[in-house]
Amino acid sequence: MNLVDRDKKVIWHPYTQQHKMPDPVPIVRGEGVYLIDEQGHRYIDAISSWWVTIHGHANAYIARKIYEQALLLEQVIFAGFTHEPAVRLAERLLGILPPELGRIFYSDNGSTATEVAIKMALQYWWNSSRIEETNTSQNQSRTKILALKNSYHGDTFGAMSVSARGVFTLAFQDKLFEVELIDPPTDDYELPNLQWNEFACIIYEPLLQGAGGMNMYSKSGLDQLLQKCKSEKIICIADEVMTGFGRTGKLFASEHCVSQPDVICLSKGLTGGTMALGVTACADWIYQAFVSDDKLKTLFHGHSFTANPIACTAALASLDLLESEQTMSAVNRISQQHEEFVSNLRQSSAKNIRQLGTVVAFELDGDANQYLHNSSGSITSLALRHGVYLRPLGNTIYLMPPYCISDEQLLQVYNVVHKLISVELV
Repeated sequence: MNLVDRDKKVIWHPYTQQHKMPDPVPIVRGEGVYLIDEQGHRYIDAISSWWVTIHGHANAYIARKIYEQALLLEQVIFAGFTHEPAVRLAERLLGILPPELGRIFYSDNGSTATEVAIKMALQYWWNSSRIEETNTSQNQSRTKILALKNSYHGDTFGAMSVSARGVFTLAFQDKLFEVELIDPPTDDYELPNLQWNEFACIIYEPLLQGAGGMNMYSKSGLDQLLQKCKSEKIICIADEVMTGFGRTGKLFASEHCVSQPDVICLSKGLTGGTMALGVTACADWIYQAFVSDDKLKTLFHGHSFTANPIACTAALASLDLLESEQTMSAVNRISQQHEEFVSNLRQSSAKNIRQLGTVVAFELDGDANQYLHNSSGSITSLALRHGVYLRPLGNTIYLMPPYCISDEQLLQVYNVVHKLISVELV
């Protein structure tokens, strides 16, 4: 049996209806922007393999650093032990994150990074209300959570609970805890009428809601909302799992705003797409609420692979590349070329065209956020025939290429997209 036949006997693929599922493409290696299959066909990975591979595939520098670390220390329990890659990565991250942030908590993916943030915020208020060494509280703890409609924060139960209700959460509706969902801010934003002092935290994807259909919303409106939350002592959690590490044209999407978060969640591009790693960075005043003689004020959360040395090393190598002049120049170049592409798109039948940094999105027909739209699979199949990998969010087509993509490769992607729009692909 070939690889595809073997796969179909044993594998359950994510986010894929298994009934009459198209055969998966058997990828045997990666090379820069390319994914290469068993027959040697090369596909430009125009979405960075679910938004993670910011430096391209099989990056030699990251691979060498991973190899060197694997020979030295591959894994150690992080409760009671520490190691150089974890400490050095935390130091470097805190050096580029907003100065309000002072502590790094490690996990292993984006969903768990947001789970940790939610638990930090809720327990901050629980700890703050608790009288040490007793089971009573000085005052009522804040327990409500504020989130944005159309949001997505992951697939674990806490992450689903703070996400918009929809196809991703429908089967689990009665198991999710309640949150207050409000509209994403607009330029003429009016604050919702809420009892603000009941909320422990707000969680949001800054400026760009990814899995919800690549929805882009107002910077000034977000600033207004965050300023209100801060004035009410509501902990502000920025989910930058997708938007972090240059995607929006700045190192972090939060840099577009005046108001900075109290907590930032990171994953995906953190390791350049090479290893599973999550980070929840928080302000020191949040951390201090857990430092106590009262053992019940401990944050009881952890993972077997917390701060895995190889994953931390991959992240350090990715940061080396990210902070180079060459990479940030590439981010600017891609952003500028996207602007020209968007200008040309406006002459086509594409709808709701939008761009933020290295991300472009639009709809072929209908509205955004139609995840079950039938066009998704056919678009992927047609684009693959012409050497480009796209994976639309329903009827929303988007581009989010690796930073190593060349002008010529970008032009090939643009040409395929134009043909998709004009239904020229056969």
